Amino acid sequence: MCEHVSVNSKELDSQYLPELRCLVKQLERGEASVVDLKKNLEYAASVLESLYFEETRPIEDPEEELNDIKSDLVPSQVRDWLALTFTRQRDLMRRSEDKPRFRSIVHAVQAGIFVERRNSNTAVLSYPPEVITVFKNVNKWSFDVFTLNEASGDHALKFVFYELLIRYDLVNHFKIPVSAFISFVDALEMGYSKYKNAYHNLMHAADVTQTIHYLLLNTGMQWLTELEIFAIIFAAAIHDFQHTGTTNNFHVQTRSDIAMLYNDRAVQENHHVSAAYRLLQDDEMNIFCNLSKDDWRELRTLVVEMVLATDMSCHFQQIKTMKSLLQTPEEIDKPKALSLMLHTADISHPAKCWELHHRWTAFLLEEFFTQGDKEAELGLPFSPLCDRKSTTVPQSQIGFIDFIVDPTFTVMTEMIEKIVTPLIEEASRSGLTGFRRSSVKSTGSEANCSLNAVDFKSFRDMWNQETHRNKELWKAKAIKGTDTDIQLSLT
Repeated sequence: MCEHVSVNSKELDSQYLPELRCLVKQLERGEASVVDLKKNLEYAASVLESLYFEETRPIEDPEEELNDIKSDLVPSQVRDWLALTFTRQRDLMRRSEDKPRFRSIVHAVQAGIFVERRNSNTAVLSYPPEVITVFKNVNKWSFDVFTLNEASGDHALKFVFYELLIRYDLVNHFKIPVSAFISFVDALEMGYSKYKNAYHNLMHAADVTQTIHYLLLNTGMQWLTELEIFAIIFAAAIHDFQHTGTTNNFHVQTRSDIAMLYNDRAVQENHHVSAAYRLLQDDEMNIFCNLSKDDWRELRTLVVEMVLATDMSCHFQQIKTMKSLLQTPEEIDKPKALSLMLHTADISHPAKCWELHHRWTAFLLEEFFTQGDKEAELGLPFSPLCDRKSTTVPQSQIGFIDFIVDPTFTVMTEMIEKIVTPLIEEASRSGLTGFRRSSVKSTGSEANCSLNAVDFKSFRDMWNQETHRNKELWKAKAIKGTDTDIQLSLT
């Protein structure tokens, strides 16, 4: 006679299915006992109920997600901002298609993926001497993109983007026409400058792109295929293209054209990708013209997923999903890993040195205040942190660091360690740890990318120290009541 099988109620044990079929046969023969029948029916009901709950439950209430935040230095307006910005307003449909996994290093080498990066013979973009000097620090965490922008005549994105395409030998590998690249990036920079945003402009795009380079270079994540490296660098460069300087919620509330176009979902993120790809429809700007159809499709799939994941309302679900994956023996698929890396780079300035972080904060708050001015003109209530007269700057950054930045960096670091550690071990067994990537000679900078040089503890300590130092400086400003320096620095 069948016995009740005890399994986790959140997943239907495959061994239990034969037991149910056995019970059906016993019922047909009139041999099943009422006790066994009751136990099995109760169990099946509990499994179905649990599955239904998992599939239909909404994203957690923002208050539930925010209930751990310290309240001593974080007022209600900051909580409102966190809730509005970093949580979804509705559950979105989930995709279930299979994702590519991180491949074995040995297999990758056998496939000819890991070739030493060469100095490109096709480099034709002329570097001003001042730019070459600035690029000597391009491998550093707190790279000063503001200095680069000044040295390049307001073309920080053009030079960072091009420099990385050369460093990773992507121009040669994908036969990117440099004339098409220059036309494309000129149009890209024009799009970033369209609304004259204080924060979401070409300097922010350049900063995020350089941050991705640092993560690739110093965490072992350079062990990606050329196509995947190309995808994340390209995604970083375009991730805020034609940003309007206002939030998605502002677009929804004002019923803007793009809110109508994208049905209030990831409004700007959808636009960033779509508008950037529309540029590529022009043959003179098509930097993908020599990609195979398969490569084009794979790259586009990765780019779309990465950029859409920069929608801040996806934040908590993205972090929760990755935490869950870290608790399992399963491999982490590349799209999720690359998406978290880009999201982390997008919010990374509080983990940089104080001078850079303070300056970025000033620009971000000015952009918020500009939106608040528009809301006042339209008779709309102020969005959190958008009222020039009442916003508490230090508290907003303390809350941002405590509840968004530190947890994100923690999860990303744990994710990278889980992905890269087995690759390091395999590379060590295979004698591949001395692999180097060459960089373009014109910058006078070359980095050793040996897997032996990967140091997760140093990386964790670095961003941890920076966020802690920045938070303490904000606390000091909050105590002294000197938060008006943000506004004054922009006048």
